[in-house]
Amino acid sequence: MDLSKLKKRPAFPFETIAVAISFSPRCPLILSEAKRLSDILGATLLLLHIGEKNIEKEQELDEMMANVGIDSNKSRVIWMEGEPVDTILKLCKLNIVDLLIIGALEKENLLKFYIGSIARNISRRAKCSVLLLTNPTTNQFKFKKFVVNGVENPKTVHTINASIYLAKKLNAKDITIVNEINVPGMAMAMAEDSTAPQAKEIRKHLTEESEEQINEIIKNADVGDVKITSKIIKGKQGFAISKYARDKKADLLIINSPDTHLRILDRIFTHDIEFILADLPCNLLIVHSRL
Repeated sequence: MDLSKLKKRPAFPFETIAVAISFSPRCPLILSEAKRLSDILGATLLLLHIGEKNIEKEQELDEMMANVGIDSNKSRVIWMEGEPVDTILKLCKLNIVDLLIIGALEKENLLKFYIGSIARNISRRAKCSVLLLTNPTTNQFKFKKFVVNGVENPKTVHTINASIYLAKKLNAKDITIVNEINVPGMAMAMAEDSTAPQAKEIRKHLTEESEEQINEIIKNADVGDVKITSKIIKGKQGFAISKYARDKKADLLIINSPDTHLRILDRIFTHDIEFILADLPCNLLIVHSRL
């Protein structure tokens, strides 16, 4: 494989989709979702199993693939033993994967296996976007209502544009771009001796500046007939948008991939993505912009 293709590769389109399979009870549902999404996007589908390969597992997988309509001639199964995170990342890199799908469990005993260290490490180190499915189903694809992070970051423009691309492909009409304004951070921006009117003016300025940045991205995007609204909310990054997505009953929360170069404070205190991974409000797409 020509690994140079990964460098500066756009965040979208998703041309190659990989799905990590573990033969869990929900595996057929995850395969069904992955197959449906790859069909809609016209993507190549790779099935990755990290673990032992034997006749029983091959037969079980063949049966699952047949049941959900995956054509073995139009997909590929890769078996490899090794440490889950490193092996999944290696396979995604070697196969120039654009989107990795992982089944995610909400508030279950196996939560840590999917969302704990494995998903956290994958999200930080992956050279592709990652989709965590919380509620896979055999029914028609239901990603219709998106909540997208609008935080001030060079990655955000790529995340928003990837969201619009996906919404158009899935015929989703409702995208809300949310920017979280950290109240303690806002307070630090105000002098201790600021008057109430001055404090109000500073808050207004920060809010308007945030809205302008989001509107500029939207103005330059090919939105088609997708309805896009912006929302400014107050609260800690990660926690606030997660709560908003839950309250809005979003089908998909879309965020930037974590910054790879963490500061000392990022290693000591909980990072914004940790709040989301700890208690997923809905399906989660982490967009990797390959900056």
